[in-house]
Amino acid sequence: MPTSSAVSRVSPSRRSVVAGAGIALTGSAGILAGATGAFGTQERAADRKDREDGGAGHDGPLGHGPLLPDPDGVLALPAGFTYRVLTHCGVTRLESGEYTPAKHDGTAAFAGPRGRTLLVNNHELKGPRSDWEHPVPLAEGLVYDPAASGGCTVVEVSKDGERIAEWVGIAGTSTNCAGGVTPWGTWLTCEENSDRAGENGMTRDHGYVFEVDPHDRRANRDPRPIKALGRFDHEAVVVDPGRGHMYLTEDDSDPNGLLFRWVPPKGFRHGRGRLRTLADDAGTLQAFRCFDSGGRFVDDLSRAVRPGTVYGVDWVDVPDRDAREVPVRRQFTGDEVTRARKLEGMWWADGGAYVVASYARDMDSPGQPHDGQVWFYDPRHRTLTLKLRFGLNGDPQAPGGFDGPDNITVSPHGGVIIAEDGEGLQHLVGADDRGRTFPIARNEVNIGTEEEPEYGEFTGVCFSADGSTLFACIQEPGIMLAVTGPWRRH
Repeated sequence: MPTSSAVSRVSPSRRSVVAGAGIALTGSAGILAGATGAFGTQERAADRKDREDGGAGHDGPLGHGPLLPDPDGVLALPAGFTYRVLTHCGVTRLESGEYTPAKHDGTAAFAGPRGRTLLVNNHELKGPRSDWEHPVPLAEGLVYDPAASGGCTVVEVSKDGERIAEWVGIAGTSTNCAGGVTPWGTWLTCEENSDRAGENGMTRDHGYVFEVDPHDRRANRDPRPIKALGRFDHEAVVVDPGRGHMYLTEDDSDPNGLLFRWVPPKGFRHGRGRLRTLADDAGTLQAFRCFDSGGRFVDDLSRAVRPGTVYGVDWVDVPDRDAREVPVRRQFTGDEVTRARKLEGMWWADGGAYVVASYARDMDSPGQPHDGQVWFYDPRHRTLTLKLRFGLNGDPQAPGGFDGPDNITVSPHGGVIIAEDGEGLQHLVGADDRGRTFPIARNEVNIGTEEEPEYGEFTGVCFSADGSTLFACIQEPGIMLAVTGPWRRH
């Protein structure tokens, strides 16, 4: 596998970046090309072939064309697109000499000096350090719990796309899955694990959010959890830049997880380093409660079937945000809060939060089984709208089928891009302003066997500040990629 090379199908030509990313993925049974059987019907063979060929069809140009196999077996891309491998677990090295850690996950891109890009990359490593060949190194002054294996690294990339350096942003945290970008230019990394000190070899409590500053290494010293944001299996977080509220997803089950809102205390002003000054009980942490157009309580988001469904949202205070005796999601009775299976990635855009519910199959949820939902929360109107729904994918190994959306970003070229974490083939999936889905890339790194192929999930999808480069990771075997090409407005 190449560690710093570009595989080209056709010489790439870049187009100017179009500002703004307003999207409305309301969709319908006819145009939700990615929603196999979304409304209990069979997908037309022509629609599936349309996606396999890159999305061109009777509805006009869609996507960037068919995906072409990669002779190096890394990433299938449309003609004219190229990729570069920036980091590779066990191959590339940090400034300190240690290898790049394993299990790449949530990632954010920040504009750096001299046209460079700074990428903060989570490493979803759970349990004691002895369980992993390449944990996040325990860099001096940057360690929360010396027993834990996870954390973040920061990757510096030149304006020409060359990897310059990689260093530790935080270490000694657990299961750093997703997170979120702040309006003041930092990264919030989330622990998707709530082990207490003494459990699984840990020496400190976990299940928190930490702030990492890619621009100022000194600001990351002496890591402190932001306990005001609660202790649970965190997934992602976004910040409302106008109101100061923060929204957080929980990826958990038995019972299913929750969507949270943190309301800052009166007089608090966000900014670099200010979250770590908060008292443990500062502000108010709340869980969402939805109701339909008839005012009826909705117990689980899996109840929604048709894109365009709108729920009203109320917020209920969390009794014990640090979960000293009972996990937060179990502190509510069944009729107090709304739940969802595998609440995953979020992205703030268009005045609200795009929220992913990865899947709900069989007995996972009380509603209709599905292979993924994308919702939009509008804080002004306190509404949650189903924008995109993936029906059950009957043949995950067949090209053209998508399932299990996870990380999400809003594209500067219009629409959203989703990292697939499902069964079978794994894709980066685009969705346009009509709710139509199309492939952008396919993972070709087979970590299984020829007889039983297996492909790691895509993670960490995000764009460079100028919109020219799409960054994404493949969690297994642990690589970060930069993709460039003739992006087209959707």
